[in-house]
Parts: sequence; C-alpha cells; structure tokens
Amino acid sequence: MSKLKTFPMGGIHPDKYKITSESPIMDAGLPEIVYIPVKQHIGSPAKILVAKGDKVKVGTLLADADGIVSADVHSSVSGEVLKVEAVEGEFGYVEDMITIRVEGDEFEPSVDLSSDIAREIPFTAEEIIAKIRQAGIVGMGGAGYPTPVKTSIPSNKKVDTLIINGIECEPFLTADDRLMVEKAEQIVIGAKIINKILGIQNAVIAIDENKPHAVEAVSKVTKTYVGVNVQVCATKYPQGGEKQLITAITGREVPSGKLPADAGCLVQNVGTAFAIYEAVMKNKPLFERIVTVSGDACLHPANYRVRIGTPASFLIDKAGGLTPETAKVIFGGPMMGTAAFNINAPVTKLTSGILLLSEKTSRKAPENSCIRCAKCTEVCPVGLQPYLIARKVRGGNFDELRDCHVLDCIECGCCAYTCPARLPLLDYCKLAKSELKKK
Repeated sequence: MSKLKTFPMGGIHPDKYKITSESPIMDAGLPEIVYIPVKQHIGSPAKILVAKGDKVKVGTLLADADGIVSADVHSSVSGEVLKVEAVEGEFGYVEDMITIRVEGDEFEPSVDLSSDIAREIPFTAEEIIAKIRQAGIVGMGGAGYPTPVKTSIPSNKKVDTLIINGIECEPFLTADDRLMVEKAEQIVIGAKIINKILGIQNAVIAIDENKPHAVEAVSKVTKTYVGVNVQVCATKYPQGGEKQLITAITGREVPSGKLPADAGCLVQNVGTAFAIYEAVMKNKPLFERIVTVSGDACLHPANYRVRIGTPASFLIDKAGGLTPETAKVIFGGPMMGTAAFNINAPVTKLTSGILLLSEKTSRKAPENSCIRCAKCTEVCPVGLQPYLIARKVRGGNFDELRDCHVLDCIECGCCAYTCPARLPLLDYCKLAKSELKKK
C-alpha cells in the first residue's frame, strides 16, 4: 500500500459517528409483507410480469427490464402476490409496487445457497454481462445506474483502471465497511469479474483510512489475486464521489459534462462488486442488501442483511423503535440522504442506511444574510460558487446559471454544512439544476 491519497479541491471533515463499525452483519429476518418497487434504478421502470394471486419464490423474476436503461426486479421472499398497484414510497410519491405476503422462505432452485467461495471465473465477458443483467444488478452506492450498461464501455473509449469504491464517507453509515470485513474475498473476486469484462488487469479497491479492519481484511486477500490492489485514502468528505475518487487515485480529472470512462476509469461500489460476484458465481439475483440502522436517537444501532421490500419500520423496530428523542428519520446518510416521508416505505436496492436523528442533530438553524465569506467556495469539491448560484436563483436569473456550471454540482452538501449564515445553498443548487434540465 502506498501513502494516503485524497482529492485536492475542497471537502470537509464532518463528525464520523461510525458507531456500528464493530457491529457484525445480522440477518434482519422476514417481515409479514414486502413492498417491492419496480423502479429501483435510474431509467425506465421494469415491466410487471406477475398478477394478484400468483405464487412466487425467492429469486422469482417479478418485473422485466424495459429497455436498455432499466433493471430486472426479483422477489425477495416466497409467498403470494397480494396486489400490484401504486403505493406511497419513502419520499411521498406514489409508485408501482408488488405487494407480497410472506409464506416461508423457499428459493428458486437455480440460486446457489452454498457458502463455498467460487474462485474460478469460467465465463466470457458477454456471458458475465448477461448474468449481471439477469440478476438486476444496479449501482448500490446510491446512483442506481444499471450495471450492465455502466460496464459496457463504448468502443471509442478506453478504460484502463477499475476503482472499487469502499470509501463510505457519510457519517453513521458502515454497511460497506462491514461488508468488506466479512466478505473481502468475494468483493475481490467481484473486481476480477469486472476486470474480465473490461479486458484489463488493474483494479484498485479504495478504502478510507478510518476503516482499519476493512483495510486489513481486503489487503490480506489481494496478496493472492493478481491485478487487484488496495489504496488507503485520507478521510475527507466527499471522497466517495466518483470524480473525486478518480482524481485521488489516478490524478486524472473527469472533464465537465463527461463520464469516468472519458478519464479512462470505471468506478463501482463495493456492494455492487459483491452483488456481481453473487450474480455471476452463485446465480443469485439482487434481492437483499446490507443496511445500517443508526443515529443518535437509535437505541440499538446495527448493520442488517435485509430483503428488498422490507418496510423501514420493521428495521426501526428491530433497532429499538422510534424513541421520544427521534425528530427525523433519514433514508441514506445525513449529508446526501433524504428525510423519510413514510417510515413504512420499503428498503430498495439503493437503501444504504436508515437513521434516527435527534432534534439536536437534525435541527435547522435560523437563516441569516450571506456575509460573502466564500467558505462555500473553499469547500466545494468541484470549484463552484454556491453563494453566487443562490443569489441568481433568488433573483430568478436562471438563464445565467449555465455559465456558473451548476450542472457539475454533485449535491454533496459541503456548502450548506459550512455556511455560517446557515443558508440552504444545496437546495438552491438542486433547484438551479432542475430548472436548467427543463430547458
């Protein structure tokens, strides 16, 4: 391992609150009912294949990818389909979901349930991509881009470096950390599988320095695998952002408006690498994931292995329930996550955490006038001027925002976190991006 690396521009150091970093992954168990959305990814919702009254098993295909940018959706439980209709999701929007009553835990016979680690990769790149597509794998770091599309690099671009993202820089979240500790070899094999798709022998597993057990576990495994190495990165938020991580690891910059492939890189989350291993080597669709349930108002913080479609309230009850101190429930991390509109909303392929936060932690301080201190500019990891963007948004000058490069904003929240006037700078940036995308 070489010296610690990080990105050069901006960034902040929020309190980490990694209170579940030593908590082994526990199986959450099965709820009575699951609600499985047919859109758990960027792109088109999958086409529903089942109807009320159908019997399904764990791994049964429920909805088929509709077009290139879409993803298959599988049952996470065995039981009876109760209904197929629009249900309120975590953000208050109604979305098509398949409601299943749990009846036992019977798996499709094609799923390999053995604990043996499969190390030889006997498949071609085309066969691997087909298996990933059939398993419904999407980016599990939060973006949800269908993995078969992301790993199919256009012929006019050349990728020479695969980066497996194990940074997990959001406070409280430790799902990726524990996955690396407990499933290190499977993640490394997942990286080898992606390498085979790309036709390269250069994978870097990037891990934050505040995860010493993960660094130790993964480093030990990589000693026996050619083409996969570990790079420890300095702790700084938002180190886990694709562009920031590429710059930290390779020194290259992704041009404005371009993709990682334009810098010769492909970035995949460690959870995605593990899911790829299970899909390719175990014929296992993506029907479960690791979720951190934590927060300063959580009685029993823990890391759970959770079936997709499990109501968040089921996990909250597992962790001790809503306490009198709970002022807000967050899906995801405190920096980029979203306040839950409905705590009965289901866990999806993209749910990395459920946080119970107290009034002290979640309280929004009163806003004051901008003092033009430029702290928001100093911490912006993509070099924007958030105070200027906010001024133009307030003035309704949306035509001038394109010149501010606001579309490059990664919505990390560093500006709002740092602003001494407590201005909602991130909200202004999001609004600006939304308005520009309409034009």
